[in-house]
Amino acid sequence: MKKINILILLFLFVLSAIQAIEVTKLTCEMSVSPLAIVTGNPRFGWQMTSTEQEAMQTAYELEIKSPRIKYTTSKIKSNKSQLVLYTGKAFTSGEKYSWRVRVWDEKDKATGWSPWAEFRLAPEKTYLDAQWIGAIRSEDAKIPAGKRFMSSEMGTPEYKALWKNIDTLSQKSIYLRKSVNIKKQITEATAYVCGLGHYEFSLNGVKVGDAEFAPFWSDYEKTVYYNTFDITSLLRKGENVAGVLLGNGFYNQQGGAGRYSKLKVSFGAPTLFIKMNIRYSDGTSQEIRSDKTWKYALSPITFNSIYGGEDYDARLDQQGWNAPGFNDKSWHNVVIQTPPAGQLTPQQAAPVKIMEHYGIKSVKKLTRQETDSASLKTKRTIDPSAFVLDMGQNLSGFPEITVRGKKGDKITLVVAEALTPEGAANQNQTGRQHYYQYTLKGGEEETWHPRFSYYGFRYIQVEGAVLKGDENPNQLPLLKVIKSCFVYNSAEQTSSFECSNTIFNNAHRLILKAVESNMQAVFTDCPHREKLAWLEEVHLNGPVLMYNYNLSTFMPKVMQDMADSQLPNGIVTTIAPMYNIFGTSKGFDEFGDSPEWGSTLMILPWLYLDFYGDSTLIKSYYKNMHRYVDYLTTRAENNILSFGLGDWYDYGNFRAGYSRNTPVPLVATAYYYYDLTLMAKAAALIGNKTDEKKYQQLSQDVRNSFNTKFFNKETKQYGTGSQTAYALAVYLNIVEPEDRQAVLDNLVKDIKAHGNRLTTGDIGNRYLFQTLAQNGLNDLMYKMQNHEEAPGYGFQLKFGATTLTEQWDPRMGSSWNHFMMGQIDEWFFASLAGIQTNTNKPGFQHLVIRPEVTGDMTFVKASYETLYGKVSVDWKREDKNFTLKINIPVNCTADVYLPGEKEAKTVNGGNYTFRNEK
Repeated sequence: MKKINILILLFLFVLSAIQAIEVTKLTCEMSVSPLAIVTGNPRFGWQMTSTEQEAMQTAYELEIKSPRIKYTTSKIKSNKSQLVLYTGKAFTSGEKYSWRVRVWDEKDKATGWSPWAEFRLAPEKTYLDAQWIGAIRSEDAKIPAGKRFMSSEMGTPEYKALWKNIDTLSQKSIYLRKSVNIKKQITEATAYVCGLGHYEFSLNGVKVGDAEFAPFWSDYEKTVYYNTFDITSLLRKGENVAGVLLGNGFYNQQGGAGRYSKLKVSFGAPTLFIKMNIRYSDGTSQEIRSDKTWKYALSPITFNSIYGGEDYDARLDQQGWNAPGFNDKSWHNVVIQTPPAGQLTPQQAAPVKIMEHYGIKSVKKLTRQETDSASLKTKRTIDPSAFVLDMGQNLSGFPEITVRGKKGDKITLVVAEALTPEGAANQNQTGRQHYYQYTLKGGEEETWHPRFSYYGFRYIQVEGAVLKGDENPNQLPLLKVIKSCFVYNSAEQTSSFECSNTIFNNAHRLILKAVESNMQAVFTDCPHREKLAWLEEVHLNGPVLMYNYNLSTFMPKVMQDMADSQLPNGIVTTIAPMYNIFGTSKGFDEFGDSPEWGSTLMILPWLYLDFYGDSTLIKSYYKNMHRYVDYLTTRAENNILSFGLGDWYDYGNFRAGYSRNTPVPLVATAYYYYDLTLMAKAAALIGNKTDEKKYQQLSQDVRNSFNTKFFNKETKQYGTGSQTAYALAVYLNIVEPEDRQAVLDNLVKDIKAHGNRLTTGDIGNRYLFQTLAQNGLNDLMYKMQNHEEAPGYGFQLKFGATTLTEQWDPRMGSSWNHFMMGQIDEWFFASLAGIQTNTNKPGFQHLVIRPEVTGDMTFVKASYETLYGKVSVDWKREDKNFTLKINIPVNCTADVYLPGEKEAKTVNGGNYTFRNEK
């Protein structure tokens, strides 16, 4: 009996010890274990899981420590579990700290402490005192460092002569190395590295990190990013060698003869900055800097261009160059270079990496007749040995090969997203010539992929090799393995979506692959022809991007790019970073200055607030926003703007390009009004009453002028009566309340008059989709999208696209890897799944679940990983029975609206099932 009582007591003790809430996923400044945060008063966050329904946090306690300090907040009554501001004494720059948290639930029961997490502060700018080193000074190479060229200048004799006279050493990829002897026991070691344009950093022959194309692209005259590494485990007693491989990137885009080059810009010759700090167990430390004691040699990369491709001669390999024991007597002493003008800044966002691999789906051997014919079309002589591999997926990246062959054999890889009629790689619409060439060193198997160039492609044309098992009368190298490396930003994916409609499922996949292909150091428009950060995509697809990826650390970088590119008069250029100037000596043309593009500066901070509950971007860039709307005001005549690209790529029986369906002044002025309303809101948020009143009045003046200029009171028509004109007026609340329904009716009539098809373009799509979704017209939206004709996602799928294309009909040319038309994905999540933020309480701690049952759809399953945890929705419709299953994260609340019901059911975190008849 005594034993039984003891067992019962033990069971009760264990049962009481089981915690209803468990704290997980600790973040500092919205990153897991960041290595270089820039504030001494950071914000902390954590997620929670629970075995119980409706579990809520009512209080928390933080504990923070380092070898020098120990700090606790004590118990703080609050349900806040994200962006929790540390208000104690500011932390020390360059130091590493550990922290943990425990919380109290709604019953005032404390959890156990979470596991320890870490964060490190970036060092003071004065600490980063290393020198910039390389092979040649920009001044000696005669580089026009930092000069941006106008589109009208390109191709002139003066332009060509300028680039021709530059010393070619400044274009070369180089190795740099430094040997260091370590005699003590290491406790901690950190490296701060910036290699421009791009670099690979290694210690003792091992690559440090797994990033590609580091550091991020930027306007190098304003901001220069560096990366931070914990290198403790890579160092040892004795000789240690730091090695760096440098390439050009956008920092030094000089191009090359016979290779594609969208533009030329150079901020200087390849250059390295590095500082390592090593701490020893005896309390001492050692610092290693880039300085004149480093040495360099030319690398085996004989050509590298972000636009033109890359060549590698493996015969020039220097085995062990970045490892101990190497003899570098034949190497050259580095030169001290002029530092780039930009401010050295720690990179906060996730790096670009090789994220996926794709293998061969099919092979086509080109006949001699086909190679001869295709050579004329591609303006390049195709080797008779050529065969073309379909890798099954259009993507951004490069091929990787494993080969065996003779010394001096050359393999050429031509990549493309399209094929000629003969079946050869076709770069006609994406920028030619771009290719990779590898020269074998011979002997053993050799594995290689490019380091400093990438392209958008699905197909790989191989010349100078044979596949395993093929006839090989010319004794060409044997290509044992080849794969496509899909390279994109490693921001965490935060979504899932599946429904009963096959077109929608596949459209979602197309959009994500296009987004990923263009999610690099910036959001590019396409991964081949331009690789430039056209800004309109970021705000028009902002919800799409933030539903699908955690961009809490990436979007601030986009804002900084815009601030860096903003001109003294307030212009926000269409591209940021701005590497070339669209226009003439008289000023920017519509491709350089367009309100629909520049307004990303105004709109993005509010989208960021909606998704992450963080108003930092509004506060930090308030002055930039102020300057931009004031610039627009200087361009307005009677409150009307009349410049820009308007509804670019709108749809009709014409080749897409300039806006045809909607007047440019209507679109530009609608954005002007939108920007003014956001400026007034920003002023209210920061407490600037003067600005708030000023911009509220100006926005009302612009609204009145817009309606006077573009609205026909009798016919209720805006402008030309286009879908974009109606949608902008309704979505932005420009239309007067008494005219709203009539304008909506006109929009519906126009859609039906076009056979339930859209006529909007790049700008109008989102406003059309959301106007329908927010005004009870989801059935019409469904009809407009559920088909296999152009314009529509189904046509692209029917065509065989694996990424979203620039034009609704891919056969019309242009890029086959653009995400600018991806706005339907917002509808998938916000409407079909019904996962929405509460606009009065942004950030998804207080959210809305409002699924729309439309068309013949029978189910939707979707999830979104908020900062607080995963929200999931799973609804089914069978006859008239509707079932909704949801999961709401711990410490969150949701207002749940069932189809056909106006009253919400409010729930706390947990799993719930709802049923009704529809």
